[in-house]
Amino acid sequence: MKIDWDRRTCARKGHVTYAPGEPELRRRLRAETSLGEAWRCLRCGDFVLGEPHGSGPAQDAPLVPRGKVLRDLFILRFLAIERAVRGVFIVLVAAAVWKFSNSQDSVRRLFDENLDVFRPVFKHFHYDLDHSPVVGTIQKSFGYKHSTLALVAALLLAYALIELVEAGGLWYAKRWAEYLTVVATAAFLPLEIYELTEHVSYLKIATLVLNILAVLYIALAKRLFGLRGGRKAFEEERHSASLLEVEESAGVAAHA
Repeated sequence: MKIDWDRRTCARKGHVTYAPGEPELRRRLRAETSLGEAWRCLRCGDFVLGEPHGSGPAQDAPLVPRGKVLRDLFILRFLAIERAVRGVFIVLVAAAVWKFSNSQDSVRRLFDENLDVFRPVFKHFHYDLDHSPVVGTIQKSFGYKHSTLALVAALLLAYALIELVEAGGLWYAKRWAEYLTVVATAAFLPLEIYELTEHVSYLKIATLVLNILAVLYIALAKRLFGLRGGRKAFEEERHSASLLEVEESAGVAAHA
């Protein structure tokens, strides 16, 4: 089923009407009904009863996202939420690493004590904790220097900051955020591929696929780096979808 992004958005946010000063264009957007005047919504195109929300020259009318632009905005906000969740998670990991770096000895003692307690239990189920890769990785981390762990925490925090900045920019459809997302995500793709060669998991595969699709979609749909005509073509596409410009063009054609 095809989604009507215009009416879907109007149902959530309300209609947007505008009375242009140009007589011919004003006539095309206004209608008289038995209940009073009505104006065409600049988003969904339906006539809405009541006074317009704004008025003035057509060139000063708000550029209301419509159709494909609204769909793109929905996808960008989905990616923004994904980036925000990931950013918060990385912040928590960075905080845990920092806390661990300041109390390695106590954590090591606690871990060893619990390992002794659980060793017989796991042995009963034929699982050798002493040769477990997970346990081995944790034990190796106890040998890291405080400065090394502090550096890891700082790098994680910087990565989280990038994710959160991306999230904020994508939510408001900022073009700089789209560039940042494409560059930052593409930069980490080789690392994600390398991790898959070390250990395959459904989560890693899903993350890699999502990031590749995000890079391709944003770069192509937003015409970044000069693709598909670049910024000029992108702005022309946005304006060509404007209801005011559509009606203005129709009026010019009708008088030609």
